[in-house]
Amino acid sequence: MSSNPPDLRPDLARARLTPAPRRDGQPHIGMVSLGCPKALVDSERILTRLRAEGYGISPDYTGADAVIVNTCGFLDSAKAESLAAIGEALAENGRVIVTGCLGAEPEYITGAHPSVMAVTGPHQYEQVLDAVHAAVPPRPDPYIDLLPASGVSLTPRHYSYLKISEGCNHKCKFCIIPDMRGRLASRPAHAVLREAEKLVENGVRELLVISQDTSAYGVDIKHATERDHRAHITDLARDLGHLGAWVRLHYVYPYPHVRQLIPLMAEGLVLPYLDIPFQHAHPDVLRRMARPAAAARTLDEIAAWRADCPDITLRSTFIVGYPGETEAEFQTLLDWLDEAQLDRVGCFQYENVAGARSNDLPDHVPDEVKQDRWDRFMEKAQAISVNKLAAKVGSVQDVLIDDIDEDGIATCRTKADAPEIDGNLFIDEGTEGLSVGEIVRVEVDEAGEYDLWGALIR
Repeated sequence: MSSNPPDLRPDLARARLTPAPRRDGQPHIGMVSLGCPKALVDSERILTRLRAEGYGISPDYTGADAVIVNTCGFLDSAKAESLAAIGEALAENGRVIVTGCLGAEPEYITGAHPSVMAVTGPHQYEQVLDAVHAAVPPRPDPYIDLLPASGVSLTPRHYSYLKISEGCNHKCKFCIIPDMRGRLASRPAHAVLREAEKLVENGVRELLVISQDTSAYGVDIKHATERDHRAHITDLARDLGHLGAWVRLHYVYPYPHVRQLIPLMAEGLVLPYLDIPFQHAHPDVLRRMARPAAAARTLDEIAAWRADCPDITLRSTFIVGYPGETEAEFQTLLDWLDEAQLDRVGCFQYENVAGARSNDLPDHVPDEVKQDRWDRFMEKAQAISVNKLAAKVGSVQDVLIDDIDEDGIATCRTKADAPEIDGNLFIDEGTEGLSVGEIVRVEVDEAGEYDLWGALIR
């Protein structure tokens, strides 16, 4: 919700950006990418376009002729972090172009940092390129500067985010994303499939499907069929599942047609993993949020999903301390969590966001009450996680290797773990000959609160 972890920040992780040798006179651009995976995809697209125009990509401030800061503006805390990142880039480099969600409020940025060179809004690729051209004119070499087949990636080679749409048609009172990124705009299915095919051809073992509302994919284009591919999430998931990579679905709203995805998971075409932003469980809170108030039916859906695919992993996020939330409403959420037994859970304390309609709601919850409820919520969620993971001891899991450190300890993920937000499985010994991006079988022999340990099966 705020920034990428440090190892996804290209300015802080030189291993992720290994630029080609710098030729004489070649301009170099640095990038700081904040916010969610959708923003990371925007950063990758910008860098890919710049690379094709002859720019080098700098892994640090000092080697860059200018720095692009891709900002987040979803919460006030994220806005503060974005301003801090802009200030850091100005102090370290001095030539800064700002883009991303916070760019939808240019006066907010220039009021704090009047010396930035340009401000553009979210997914305004052409405007970002124009700003870079004005600040640092390109000097392409037609014999050298060719568009890389796989583009520029800010994630490891073996997994990649695949953005299928922009924007959102929901009008949740706590959210300003539709104001920043507009209404739902789905990509043609054949274009998504072509990008996915190229990623897999270039070594990607896991495709992480992202959008603001994955379930609604194709609604805006009436699920159009083009080049034999229909723009519907079920059809897209099935097509992606035939590419031979893991396919993980994020940000899936629990519409009725989501149940059509579950057989694909049971068949092994798509990972048995759903990331669903429930946000709360009490119908009155959901109504104040302007979200579907169907918590009871949601429990029925969860039971049906598990009946059809017993191995399914359910991840969700929640907000505590929403304006007007009573102790009884919060207790309903705790009771719902007890019954739902979700596998992976994140929780945020409500924050006002400039422009959000929830700011004007009555009965805002005091900070100390929000903190208390967050603590109680996370205590329950952690206890559920402990029990869920303990039940996996003795099981055999397919795992994807993300890293092998100098001591030979392999950091891996099971099919139940998305990168950066879920847990890991660690292999402590016997990792000789293994490589990052490899999928291996492991017997789980120990479990913690969020992580697993296991032994390699040869």
